[in-house]
Amino acid sequence: MQNITIAKTRKTNRGRTLDEASFEQPVLLVFLRHFGCIFCREAMKDIGKKKDEWEAKNINVILVHMSDNETAEKYFKKYGIPNIEYISDPSCDLYASFGLTKGTASQLFVLKNWIRGFEVTVIKGTPIGIRQIGDGLQMPGIFLLSEGIIKDSFLHASASDRPDYESIISCCVV
Repeated sequence: MQNITIAKTRKTNRGRTLDEASFEQPVLLVFLRHFGCIFCREAMKDIGKKKDEWEAKNINVILVHMSDNETAEKYFKKYGIPNIEYISDPSCDLYASFGLTKGTASQLFVLKNWIRGFEVTVIKGTPIGIRQIGDGLQMPGIFLLSEGIIKDSFLHASASDRPDYESIISCCVV
């Protein structure tokens, strides 16, 4: 998997490595921000709405989070994805192995993020997080893995970027 050796050893809650999972079917690997982040909550809401459709297209969604599993499962249930496959990575080693870095001030604390945050909370009704659960500086990212290879990716330029999931999975949809 393009020099990402941790993908051959780190296991999901279902006991599979990312490498193994990617040989069974394409994997939409979503690295989340901390659970207190409004954009993390928006991502889980988006995934909750599309997960069944993606599974019908033979795409497996695996989330990576920075929390303990019990806390993560409560959030996944709340956002309509209670049985999703996931990896807990509180040390952010897996994030780093995929090239995901800590955010800079211009990625995290800019007017664009405040405006999008207002839109997501006030206009779209996604609840604001009460507390930060995970590294508040960690940037998210999305990777499409198939047969041990990264086929596509989306690296957030700012915390508020919203990926086009359909575009990312399009390379592996039959």
